[in-house]
Amino acid sequence: MATSRTIYKYHFKLGNKIVHTGITRDIDRREAEHRQKLGWRRGHIVQIGRRTTQEAALQWEAEQRRQGKPPGP
Repeated sequence: MATSRTIYKYHFKLGNKIVHTGITRDIDRREAEHRQKLGWRRGHIVQIGRRTTQEAALQWEAEQRRQGKPPGP
């Protein structure tokens, strides 16, 4: 049976600066949520790679933390 690839990996950026790294099932909704934060209205999401599995996305997110990327909530 095939594994479901429903998770997006992303960076939320203000200009060229990454201010948040995360994973989500709904990238448009997540971008709208981030833009509601004070000072993040002009930010945008950059999708990283293709959709992936929950397990692979969590591993990627942990690796981003080890590399010092800004964490999610």
